[in-house]
Amino acid sequence: MLKGGRSLERQVSLRSGARVQDALERLGHDVLAIDVGADLVDQLEAAAPDVAFVALHGREGEDGTVQELLEVLGIPYTGPGVSACMRAADKVLAKHEMRDRGIPTPDFYSFSETAFEALGAAQALPAIENRLQFPIVVKPATQGSALGIKFARTPADVPQALVAAFSYDRKVLLERYVRGRDLAVSIIDEPDGARALPIVEAVPQHEDFYDFESRYEIGRTKFVCPADLEEEISTMASEIALAVYELLGFTGFGRVDLMLDPRQDLYVLEADAVPGLTETSLLPQAADAAGIGFDELMGRIVRAALSRSRRRSPPG
Repeated sequence: MLKGGRSLERQVSLRSGARVQDALERLGHDVLAIDVGADLVDQLEAAAPDVAFVALHGREGEDGTVQELLEVLGIPYTGPGVSACMRAADKVLAKHEMRDRGIPTPDFYSFSETAFEALGAAQALPAIENRLQFPIVVKPATQGSALGIKFARTPADVPQALVAAFSYDRKVLLERYVRGRDLAVSIIDEPDGARALPIVEAVPQHEDFYDFESRYEIGRTKFVCPADLEEEISTMASEIALAVYELLGFTGFGRVDLMLDPRQDLYVLEADAVPGLTETSLLPQAADAAGIGFDELMGRIVRAALSRSRRRSPPG
């Protein structure tokens, strides 16, 4: 079981990994927990595991890097494959693919540090701000867990928000803010296809913006599952999430985050290839609402990874 690592999401990953390890051991599995570092390949080759449970969040765990290593070593692993992880980890690429496919996502623009430093992109900020209109969400292009996201209410807020986002990534995303209800649709693979679980609504208790601290500190956010939605809206949100899951090539499990605005329009914010599995994470809450306990969920994820590996294996 892979956890920890070097990313800014290390602590979340360690919490996910510890919870996964406890569940797998209760299910009777022998678990080798690896805090991912420079000796990863040596440890994997020495252990020769039947399957690697990827609970590694952030860069290297969600961008296809560790999945590529596991492919090279011939070790089955949980969750989406290399190309799906690469597409989902890059929010800009994922949003372009969604927009090209006609899947609703908030209007956006994205620039690299090079564009600001060498091409004078900063001079285009007034035009961008005029097109997106305030407030604007500024976020790193490839971070997860709401890290580095800033909320710019006025033009004066934008420079500081950009500095903060660039401290996490070399490319930033400026996105139209959709005011409304924050929804998450978790998806798991079943023998007859992908299944959308009951929708979770995240309701911040003291802030008007759902940030990293709100997501992971118990008591900062109220989670409602199943979300109190009209049946038509719930069905539509699940269908959109399943379309994103298919578009990005997810397998095993994943999560799609959406916003529902006051006009009842839905917009996809992003997709998560390695969703959290902590006490406050949304996938376990959704599974529980569907009558799937955490241990059973972990067992299903492992079995799906092994089944997928057998289908890929060439005949002997």
